[in-house]
Amino acid sequence: MQNGKYVVLSVDDEQDVLDGLRMILEANDYVVVEAGSAEEGLKKYEESNPDLVLVDMMMETMDAGLNLAKTLKTRGSAPVYLLSSMAEGLTGQIGPTEIGLDGTFQKPVDPDALISCLKRALSDSR
Repeated sequence: MQNGKYVVLSVDDEQDVLDGLRMILEANDYVVVEAGSAEEGLKKYEESNPDLVLVDMMMETMDAGLNLAKTLKTRGSAPVYLLSSMAEGLTGQIGPTEIGLDGTFQKPVDPDALISCLKRALSDSR
């Protein structure tokens, strides 16, 4: 937490996606930290100690986001959610918990579903 607000790390290589997530999250009283690559995401994770992480599945390489998400799950207890335009296909073949994730979001992200899920995940992680 930072100043009584939950910190969410958003990692995506598309600035438009980061901007959209920032608008949704800040409007709902979250502090947002952004990263544009998996490497930067790992660095920002270490610096900001976020309460929750949103990671794009495909960034600089096809598996960069998935590998980052798996790495982050081994480094801390913050919930990690994968963002993907293929999320429905991914979860249809394998469950997010089977690969160490807390869940997935289909792009474009539904703001109400995102906030509802974050509230639930963050209250469960206390």
